[in-house]
Amino acid sequence: MRSVWKCVPLLSVAWLGQALGQHLPEGPGRAEMEKICKGCHEMARSISPRLDRAGWSEKMAKMTAFGMKATEQEYQAVLEYLVRNFPAEEVPKINVNKATAIELESGLSLRRSQAAAVIAYRKQHGEFKSIEDLKKVPLLDPEKIDAKKDRIVF
Repeated sequence: MRSVWKCVPLLSVAWLGQALGQHLPEGPGRAEMEKICKGCHEMARSISPRLDRAGWSEKMAKMTAFGMKATEQEYQAVLEYLVRNFPAEEVPKINVNKATAIELESGLSLRRSQAAAVIAYRKQHGEFKSIEDLKKVPLLDPEKIDAKKDRIVF
């Protein structure tokens, strides 16, 4: 009896994924998204985060690293579909001079080691005054910092 109850949440998630998959907004990129994403996980999981363009791009790059197969045309169609239909909710800005490690990790999608490097650099060199100052932190990718500059305040 116990094992049956463990399956109920999984069935609910599967049903929700199928329901959302059937009710995805029409438009360019929908077919490509269904083709690419359904093979690995339910559609509800694909669209659950609400991200900006940089966030969706990062999420898709991560899926590609996990083995997602798509042509460049399909990739771009899905990215545009996600950006248009599942936009980010207001993303709080992160004050890199006051943020804790957890705030840096979650707000800027940094790894734990990168957040620690930001804090260590800040303690050693004082407050950041610009994006260029932040790019000097070891372990940070300057391109990723540029992509998230709209989330950063000093």
